[in-house]
Amino acid sequence: MRAWQVATLGEPVEALRLVEVDEPVPAAGELRVRVLAAGIGLPDALLCRGTYAFRPPLPFVPGQEVCGVVVEVGVGVDDPALAPGARVMGVTCFPDGRGGFADVTVLDAANAFRVPDAMPALEAASFRIGFSTAWTALVRRATVAPDETVVVLGAAGGSGLAAVQLAHALGARVIAVASGAEKLARCTEAGADVVVDRAEASVPDEVLAATEGRGADVVFDPVGGPLADSLLAAMAPRGRFLAVGFASGRWVEAPTARLVGRNVSLLGVLAAGWDREDDLAAHEQLLALSGRGALGLAPTPVPFADLPAALTDVAVGRTVGKLVLDVHPDAGA
Repeated sequence: MRAWQVATLGEPVEALRLVEVDEPVPAAGELRVRVLAAGIGLPDALLCRGTYAFRPPLPFVPGQEVCGVVVEVGVGVDDPALAPGARVMGVTCFPDGRGGFADVTVLDAANAFRVPDAMPALEAASFRIGFSTAWTALVRRATVAPDETVVVLGAAGGSGLAAVQLAHALGARVIAVASGAEKLARCTEAGADVVVDRAEASVPDEVLAATEGRGADVVFDPVGGPLADSLLAAMAPRGRFLAVGFASGRWVEAPTARLVGRNVSLLGVLAAGWDREDDLAAHEQLLALSGRGALGLAPTPVPFADLPAALTDVAVGRTVGKLVLDVHPDAGA
C-alpha cells in the first residue's frame, strides 16, 4: 500500500517520504480500515518534528484521524456497527506508528465510531477529534450554560472552529480570537458573536469591553503561550479556563494567586480516557447536532501527493479551517 512515512525527524517537507509498505494487520480488539480520508492537524506536524507527547519509533506513519471502511476485525471485536463493510470515523493507532496517512490503517475498536450515511467521508475525517475535544471541554469539563460568554482562542483552526460551533449550539455568547480578515470571517460564519483580531488589538481589553467589564465565563485555549496567559486577567468570577493545547509552543501559565482572586478554575482537557458508553452517547449527541446543520467544518480536500506542503501550511498557521487528505477520492470521499 501507499503510505506517507516519517523516516527522520524534521519539518514535514523534510521528514515525510512516500513509500510502499505492507498493509498493517489488526491485533485483538482492532480494526483494519481502508482509508477514504484523513484529517490533517498540527499534532501531525509535531509528530514529524518529534515534539509531540507521543514519539513512535522510526520509521512510522503519522495521521491521527480518519474516515474509512472496515475490511477486517481483530479477535474480540463483535460490535455489528464495526463489522466489515461499515464506514467508521475515529482515531488511529498513531502512537505506535500506525497512522492514517496511508491507503490502509488500524484503529482500536474503542476509538472507532459510526458514520451516518449522509455524512461525506471528508467531513467525517474532520469530525471526531475536533468535536469530541470541544464536547469534552465545553460540556464535560466546563458545563457551559446558555448565555455564558465563551472565548475561543485559535478560533479559525480545526479545533477552534469546532469549539465556536458547539458553544454557539449550546446557546453561549461566543468571542472568537484569530488573526486576519479571512479567518475572522470564517469565525463569524461558524457562529461567533464577536471577533477579535489578535494582531490588531489587545485581546483581554476587547473581551472586557465586549462583556462590559465582567470578563469571560469560559476560555477555550488550544494555543497557550503569552496570549493565553493574558486572558487570565479577563476572566469572570467563577470562570473556567480550559487548557486544550499549546500551538504556541508552551502551555498556559496560570499563577495560583491569579486563579484564587476570582475563584477561577484551570481545567485540563483530554478527549481520551472516558468510558465507551459515555463516548458513544456523546457521539450520538454530536451527530444529532450535525444532522440539524449546527456542526460541520466543511474541510478543504488535499490530494494525497500534496500532504507535506499542506502539513507545512498547517504548522505555520497559513490555513483557515480544517484540511483533509483525500486518500481515495474515487470512493466518494
